[in-house]
Amino acid sequence: MSSPEDLEILGITTVAGNVPLALTQRNARIMCDVAGRNDIPVYAGHERPLVREPITAEYIHGNDGIDGMEIFEPQTPLADGHAVDFIVETLLAAEPESITLVPTGPLTNIAAAIDREPAILGHVAEIVLMGGAMREGGNRSPSAEFNIQADPHAADIVFNCGRPVTAMGLDVTHQVLSTRERVAKLRAVGNPVADATAGMLSFFHRFDTKKYGSEGAPLHDPCTVAFLLAPELFEGKDVNVSVETQSELTIGHTAVDFWFVTDRPINTHWIYSVDADGFYALLTDRLARFGAVMT
Repeated sequence: MSSPEDLEILGITTVAGNVPLALTQRNARIMCDVAGRNDIPVYAGHERPLVREPITAEYIHGNDGIDGMEIFEPQTPLADGHAVDFIVETLLAAEPESITLVPTGPLTNIAAAIDREPAILGHVAEIVLMGGAMREGGNRSPSAEFNIQADPHAADIVFNCGRPVTAMGLDVTHQVLSTRERVAKLRAVGNPVADATAGMLSFFHRFDTKKYGSEGAPLHDPCTVAFLLAPELFEGKDVNVSVETQSELTIGHTAVDFWFVTDRPINTHWIYSVDADGFYALLTDRLARFGAVMT
């Protein structure tokens, strides 16, 4: 939202994720309010996965999903219509290979859109997603990251959709730790957006620091947009990623063929390294752009 010269945001679509849909769509609208961007349409999408029963993660992010900042009823309205309809209509109206999708939650909406109208794929430039894990195992189960486990069948569709996919899994996001020093620098920016960010990170810090025994909680989702703004901060490799959809023991596992031990086709640019200091410098700079904006 602070980088209009780099990114044109056509809309925000929400899905059942760390909390149910009623809260994720409200939280997205709160973020628009805090950033002074109620011109961006926000759509509600699927309230449950394609096949499985819903899972949530209130024990990490709090009952509101964004605990650590002020919760209020947003002024940004919920746009009329379903998120999947918006995705389909927007892509079909766009130039070929012109739209980048940036999912930071379960992939239900995008998979449903692909299933409904496969022709949309010709209008997708790339998909930059947060999800999966290889060396880091999993954070929701011993072998699965939350976003993929929440809807593995949707993830299987998206990873194999035939368009360029870049995946920010736990292998890279666990390198981007919100240490107390980094959070303090964000808070020192001194505007409402930075304050809200620091507040959420401080709440998130309590759970993950204890869980991982690290010096700060990983900052997962912003790696996607950071990659679009500054890809030179990241290192990756073109690989095949396959998603487990059958085994209850390992469902949601992302099998990353990092060393090409199978003949499965390459379908993903797997990010495995990041310049964490550069990432936080970028984040701090972009948060500072908001000034004293608040609705």
